[in-house]
Amino acid sequence: MNTIIQEQDGNMLVFFEGRLDTVAAAETAEACKPLFDCKDQDIIIDCTKLDFIASSGLTILVDILKQTKPNGCRVILKGLSDDLREIFDLTGLTTFFEFT
Repeated sequence: MNTIIQEQDGNMLVFFEGRLDTVAAAETAEACKPLFDCKDQDIIIDCTKLDFIASSGLTILVDILKQTKPNGCRVILKGLSDDLREIFDLTGLTTFFEFT
C-alpha cells in the first residue's frame, strides 16, 4: 500500500495505491495523521489506484472525516471503482462522504 499526500491549490490531495487491508492499515493511518490538522480545506482522496479496502481501511477514512469536518473541511472521495463504491453503499457510508 502506498499513500501520498500533497497540498495543491489550497486543498490536500491524498493518493491511495494498492490494497488498504488490515496489514496496511496501521502504516496508512499513521501516514494520514497530518490531515487531522487541516482547516477549511477540501481533502480529496484519490482512490483510482486503490484495489481493495477492508473494514480497517474504512475506519481510517471515517477517522479522517471525524477529525477534519469540525475544522471546516470536506472529505471527497474520487475515482472509486464500481466494486469499491458498492462497499460504501452496503455500509451506508455514502451518506457521509462526497464523491466525484
